[in-house]
Amino acid sequence: MKTIILPGYSPGNKDWAEAITGKINLGHKVIVHNWRHWQTGAKNLSPKKEVETILKEIGSHKVNILAKSVGTMVAMHILLKINNQVKKIILCGIPTVSEGRKGLFQKALVGFPEDKIICFQNRKDPWATYNEVKEFMRQVNPKISVIEKPRGDHHYPYSEDFQKFIVS
Repeated sequence: MKTIILPGYSPGNKDWAEAITGKINLGHKVIVHNWRHWQTGAKNLSPKKEVETILKEIGSHKVNILAKSVGTMVAMHILLKINNQVKKIILCGIPTVSEGRKGLFQKALVGFPEDKIICFQNRKDPWATYNEVKEFMRQVNPKISVIEKPRGDHHYPYSEDFQKFIVS
């Protein structure tokens, strides 16, 4: 068993992911995925290349996914590839609630158990508010829990909530 953290796009998210890793105790290996553009200085993220790298990091292990921001979209691409290996998914800070993104989420989550996925969204996240994400996820699958958090930013320091969900 492994847990992989898929951070947000900006390099500052590496600090967030490492802080979360230091605060959760899951009894198994936790991997922070380092986006290729953090290392190369490229201006964009290639989901296809990232998924290839992430699948190598996961290997044949069962995996939990903790994804923030753009990582939530990449998590759906991973789920499409290895649905049978994914145990639990935590999404936080979903940044976009577009029709295209909704289609990806719907396709990826077909047949994935609703009690094995949870979404945390800050009330006033500047990328997408709790209300926007709640409606988005209702259209994706109304049985998926979307938990409102009180913050007004795109920071998700909820390590206790993350640990509780994964170990439950």
